[in-house]
Amino acid sequence: MTAPVQRRVPVPDGLEGERLDAAISRMFGLSRTRAAELIGAGAVLLDGRQPTKSERVPAGVWLEVTLPSAGPAAPAAPIPVPGLAIVYEDDDIIVVDKPAGVAAHPTPGWTGPTVQGGLAAAGHRIATSGAAERQGIVHRLDANTTGVMVVAKSEHAYSVLKQAFRDRTVDKRYHALVQGHPDPLRGTIDAPIARHPSGDGRFAVIADGRPAITHYDTLEAFRAASLVEIKLETGRTHQIRVHMAAVRHPCVGDRLYGADPVLAARLGVTRQWLHAVRLGFAHPDDGRWVEFTSAYPADLAASLEVLAAES
Repeated sequence: MTAPVQRRVPVPDGLEGERLDAAISRMFGLSRTRAAELIGAGAVLLDGRQPTKSERVPAGVWLEVTLPSAGPAAPAAPIPVPGLAIVYEDDDIIVVDKPAGVAAHPTPGWTGPTVQGGLAAAGHRIATSGAAERQGIVHRLDANTTGVMVVAKSEHAYSVLKQAFRDRTVDKRYHALVQGHPDPLRGTIDAPIARHPSGDGRFAVIADGRPAITHYDTLEAFRAASLVEIKLETGRTHQIRVHMAAVRHPCVGDRLYGADPVLAARLGVTRQWLHAVRLGFAHPDDGRWVEFTSAYPADLAASLEVLAAES
């Protein structure tokens, strides 16, 4: 049996103020439950003392964790994903139309299907670059956000696409149905985002968070909601959901960020109304510009029909 592994690392700046169990979860790829178990078992020292799981961690403090032995992380299990449509494929990339309830890749605590696992089950080759659990994944959509997404098949494509997302040369367009009517009808939300201090999985606009820029434009206004097109400059976790909630126009159905459950029920929406409608980028092989689109899935289209009938 392999001996446990001891790690001694400083808490990074990005985790300043996080709960200890949440910080350990993010730093070592463990579930929050497993992180709490290690703390309770005395396998964690914070600045040389035994802490509690709910303590808030300051940046730079030394964290010592005794981890149980384990092999390297593995890619998602090859499990078929019904409804995962292939929009385009060549030797370098594969573009999918992601259904709701599917994560991009495995994450701590997620036990549902993934794009990565679905592609493997269907026999598609994907790049091995990146962390094992994120192989081939160059960008993500939230599990309950639908729409177009690109995955790298070749190692060259992975490198080129990752750089394109970093350089903000990828054109990412989303449609969102948001509560109320944004004022002005077109605008830019430039507000930094970080994890919510509660440690409950939410993100929030926080002064010292990571820069985040969202452009929106109202396409159609209904009595209770507005359909908006959104262009992202940055790609922070939950960015659209956080920014629209911050201006008091959360995505319809987004209970995590304060959406009205009564309106969602009336429209038959059981998740956030958010869809990645278009994705454009320079092809990693020859640099030609390519664009891919996705039509609204049935649940989102049906809700718009209800709104149109009421107007």
